[in-house]
Amino acid sequence: MDGFGRALLFAYICFMRRILEIASSSLRMALLELWKNKLRTFLSLFGITIGIFCIIGVLSTVQSLEHNLQNEIKSLGSNTIYIDKWDYSAGGGPDYPWWKYVKRPSPKYADMQAVLERTPTAKAASFVLQGNDNVQVGENLLNGISLYGVTAGFQTIQSVEVPHGRALIDAEFDRGTNSVVIGNEIAEKLFGTAERALGKIITTRGKKLQVVGVMKKQGKQMIGGWNFDQSLVIPYRFARTILDERRSDPIVMVQARDKVGTKALSDDLRSVMRSVHRLSPKQEDDFALNDINDFSEVMSQAFVSVNVGGWAIAALSLIVGMFGVANIMFVTVKERTPQIGLKKAIGAKSGVILTEFLLESAFLCIIGGLIGILLVFGLTKAITIAFDFPIFISTSLVFLALGICVFVGLLAGIVPAYRAAKLNPVVAIRS
Repeated sequence: MDGFGRALLFAYICFMRRILEIASSSLRMALLELWKNKLRTFLSLFGITIGIFCIIGVLSTVQSLEHNLQNEIKSLGSNTIYIDKWDYSAGGGPDYPWWKYVKRPSPKYADMQAVLERTPTAKAASFVLQGNDNVQVGENLLNGISLYGVTAGFQTIQSVEVPHGRALIDAEFDRGTNSVVIGNEIAEKLFGTAERALGKIITTRGKKLQVVGVMKKQGKQMIGGWNFDQSLVIPYRFARTILDERRSDPIVMVQARDKVGTKALSDDLRSVMRSVHRLSPKQEDDFALNDINDFSEVMSQAFVSVNVGGWAIAALSLIVGMFGVANIMFVTVKERTPQIGLKKAIGAKSGVILTEFLLESAFLCIIGGLIGILLVFGLTKAITIAFDFPIFISTSLVFLALGICVFVGLLAGIVPAYRAAKLNPVVAIRS
């Protein structure tokens, strides 16, 4: 390294050392100010604390809610279309045209076979029968249990883990055996633990079922979904012996091939289903193709508005907090006027004074923000435990909060710091 390079490096080191000295001095003064005037400083920082609390609290709750809802939607089947006579996107409200759909034919097992044979974009398909009934083991009885009679493709479309025992196998689907995979909650309520449920016999609708597997615990769901924790999954051929196929809300689930979008799959399915139902070109569809990806997009768009509302609430709190910090910085400049005059008299430049007060203002806001983050962290833990609803605070949100604290601190301290930097040293010392 030549002489110029060494000189440049030395100048950079000196500059950074000076910045660190100013920063440490400002932090020390901020902590001293907080310690000397605890109540005054706390009240001034309370607005920042509430603002950060609102931002992190609202955004973390919204993110957690969206994350959980999106996971529930994904649990319905990724890249999947549900063939049903009901249109799920119609909303189901008072304006829902149920009369338009009630006369439509329900999907049939033959529809699933036609889809598998004629749809090149389909990776897997499953015919599903649905019902509700009681499950009994000895004297123990559980009510409101969901029954799902499925074909083999269901396990390809639904990525439900079976950590205890095993999933249903092809031979059981082909022969229609009485094997069953049960939900985690059913296993715990009837047998105490999931491991004890394996190999046991349960009874529903007068039929005995042998437990071969227990599904992984899913937790509470907000949009319904499959609710696997309280469900029995049995082979379709066996389900026909205990469920009336015409009255069991049958559906056909179809998953697109890898790298094939649901739009292309939907076009192929519409062509196949119209052919199977022998509809003329002038007749409208007598079936609905419900795309799971559409639900995910609608959910994401809905949460954009919620996030905007959260930011609006937090912005009001931060504005109030910013005035509080500005007020305490004006008071601090007033109290330290003789010290500022002395510093300037012995050679301190205006830029150094300006930087010190700006950093002190930023540090005060960071302290208020950290208090807000700790409050949110405690609240999220309490909500998670009390309501069994997992809320997480992402690292990006923490850094966002600290960045906002620095920005608000600099904005709140700019006028007081400028006044301090422009003080006349003689007048300041006399005061």
